Amino acid sequence: MEETVGDPPTSAVLLDHCHFSQVIFNSVEKFYVPGGDVTCYYTLTEHFTPRRKDWIGIFRVGWKTTREYYTFMWVTLPVDPNNVSTKQQEVQFKAYYLPKDDEYYQFCYVDQDGLVRGASIPFQFRPENEEDILVVTTQGEVEEIEQSNNELRKENQELKDSCVSLQKQNSDMQAELQKKQEELETLKSINKKLEQKVEEQKDIWETELLQLKEQNQKLSSENEKMGVRVDQLQAQLSTHEKEMEKLVQEAQDKTEQLEYLKKENGQLFLSLKEQRKHQQKLEKTVEELKQQEAIATKKEQELTDENFDLSKRLSENKMICIVLQREKERLEGENDLLKRDNFRLMSYMGLDFDSLPFQVPTSDQGGAGQNPGLVFGNPYFGIQESSAPSLRTIKKCPTCKSNLADDVFDHISQQHPMETLSLDCPICDKSFSANEKQIFEDHVFCHTL
Repeated sequence: MEETVGDPPTSAVLLDHCHFSQVIFNSVEKFYVPGGDVTCYYTLTEHFTPRRKDWIGIFRVGWKTTREYYTFMWVTLPVDPNNVSTKQQEVQFKAYYLPKDDEYYQFCYVDQDGLVRGASIPFQFRPENEEDILVVTTQGEVEEIEQSNNELRKENQELKDSCVSLQKQNSDMQAELQKKQEELETLKSINKKLEQKVEEQKDIWETELLQLKEQNQKLSSENEKMGVRVDQLQAQLSTHEKEMEKLVQEAQDKTEQLEYLKKENGQLFLSLKEQRKHQQKLEKTVEELKQQEAIATKKEQELTDENFDLSKRLSENKMICIVLQREKERLEGENDLLKRDNFRLMSYMGLDFDSLPFQVPTSDQGGAGQNPGLVFGNPYFGIQESSAPSLRTIKKCPTCKSNLADDVFDHISQQHPMETLSLDCPICDKSFSANEKQIFEDHVFCHTL
């Protein structure tokens, strides 16, 4: 589609035939020869005032909006709009802007608001001798042309009816105009009276007149601004229409995305149900683990108490061991004293201690009776019996194998169960169980006989 410099104002509004008779096209040919300029003649009616951005376009028959023009030309504003001769206007289309096919076209007058104010009869661009070729057209093409002619006749009749209606409206408006003129005469007489009053209040009226002039100037400037603003709004409207198309496309895309999200939401909902079931199983497992933890805590507390008892018993055993060690040291000291006394007595008697066939048992063996190797007997035999425990009362510690007095052994027996102690002979180191205490005592007594 070819266009001149600058796009004309158009509208996306569909056809409105009620305004088509405000501009009438004259001398429109049935066809124009391709390769030549085409002059379009048109007449402006009394009910239409042209504006500087009005244009005439060539449209293919069947168009719906003013955006579907093939080419256009700007109109020329008349010098005196009220003069009848200036109502007849024309515009010329250059040959290189015109269509090259044989489709039906028509002229349309479009104002600066993008609305159609007049439309011509259809015409074609074809050579003059093409009428001979039309004779051999097919029956289907003839029917289509007849149908198109019928539609054009119907549209022409509608335009004529619209023209009659407009003429009637014109006569009504003429009568109304006459009435308005009479009212104007009345207003003029009233105006004269008011002028007399204005002269009486000249000073006041002059001040108000200055204010009105200022307001008028402001209104004029605002009117000009409004004209520029209207042009801007028209450009914005065109931009908004394009944005609206984009928004519609985006809305469709978002609708598809919403459907996809709904499906995905359903899948997530099913997954959430499965996770909740799994969570319930985990909660049940956690409860079982808590119960096991409580049992383990209880068992740990029992083991802690048992450990505390064992620690207490270990402390007591350490105390007993210290007491036994002290007793052992005391007995070893007494044994050393006895050895020194025995050695002194034998020296006094002139006997050699090493030459005796029998020796006194050491303190480790627990010997406390009279040594049969002494010739004259032991003079300290009574002292030994009073200072040291007898063979019947000597017992060994089950832990360190030391000789113990009967009272110390009984104290150990009270601290430890009987089944954990054993009785060892202090002379021959023969062991007896705790249940054989009487046998142990008899065995030890036999060594003294």
